[in-house]
Amino acid sequence: MRLLPILLLAATACAPITPAPEEAKPMVQPNNAMFGTDANLAPSAPDAVLRYADHPRGFAELRLPQGTGPFPLAVIYHGGCWKTGIASQAYMAPLATRWQQQGIATLNVDYREVGDGGGWPGSFTDWAASAKLIDEVAARYPIDRARVTLVGHSAGALPAQWLARADGADGPVGTRLRSSVRAAIVLDGPADVGAEQPAFDALCQFSAVDPFMGGAQQRFPERYKAISPATIAPQLAELLFVQARLPAPSAATQAALVAGGTQVTVRENMGQSHFAILTPGNPVYESNAAAMLAVLKGAP
Repeated sequence: MRLLPILLLAATACAPITPAPEEAKPMVQPNNAMFGTDANLAPSAPDAVLRYADHPRGFAELRLPQGTGPFPLAVIYHGGCWKTGIASQAYMAPLATRWQQQGIATLNVDYREVGDGGGWPGSFTDWAASAKLIDEVAARYPIDRARVTLVGHSAGALPAQWLARADGADGPVGTRLRSSVRAAIVLDGPADVGAEQPAFDALCQFSAVDPFMGGAQQRFPERYKAISPATIAPQLAELLFVQARLPAPSAATQAALVAGGTQVTVRENMGQSHFAILTPGNPVYESNAAAMLAVLKGAP
C-alpha cells in the first residue's frame, strides 16, 4: 500500500491569527477510517487550540484528562514526509485521545512543511516556537512540568529529538537552548536524517530528505551534520523507538545517543504497518502501548 494515498487529508481551515496562546474552536477533524482507528474511539474535541505563530499552521491542540492533575504532557509531532498536502496534526488525534483517556495531557502540533514555508529553516522555526507552548501550558493548566515527553511519528521523529538538544550558530535557527523535557518517543521515524536518508526516502516513495534540507548532502554537508545526533545528541532521560517499516537506528547512531546520557530502547515490529503502531485498538499498537505509557508516565 502506498504511503501518499493513506496519508492524504483534508486541508486545514483556520480562523484569524491571534497571539499565542489562544483558546479557539478545533480547526480540523481527522478521517479516522484512513488509519484503521478503533471504531469505538472517536477523537475528542480539544480543550483548547493554542497558537504559537502567525501563519495558518502555527497551532497545537491541547487535550486534558479528567481529574485534578498534575498530568504528564505528551507533545506530538505528525509525519507526512515534510511535504505539504500529505498530512497534518489531524491523524494523530486518535492517539492523543487514547492517551488523554489514560491520564496523559497531549499537545498535538501542526507545522509548515515543504511547499508552504517549511523545510530548512521554516519547519525548525515552527518546532522551536511550538516548544515554547510547553511552559505556557504548564503555567495555565495542571501539567507536571517534570514529566514532558516529545513524541514524533515518521518525519515527526526529527523535532521529537532535535528539540531536546542545543544548537550552535550553524543550527537551522542559529544558537538555541534545548527544550527542557524528560523523554522522547519515536514512532517509526529516523534517528539520524542524513544517515538514514535512503530508508526514509523509500518509505515516502519519493525524495523527501533533499527538498526538506534544501539540497543534497553533497551540496549542504554542514546542514546534515548540524542536526545529526553524532554532532550534538539530545539530552533525555529516555528515548524509545517503536519501529515498523524503518529499521532500528544503527549501532553508531545509538552509541551517539547514549553518549549524550540518554537511555535508548528500541522495539522492532518489522513488517508491520507504518500506522499500526500508533492506532489505538490495533494489536500492534496494543503490544507496544505499555512501553509507551511507561515513558510518558515515568518519574522525573
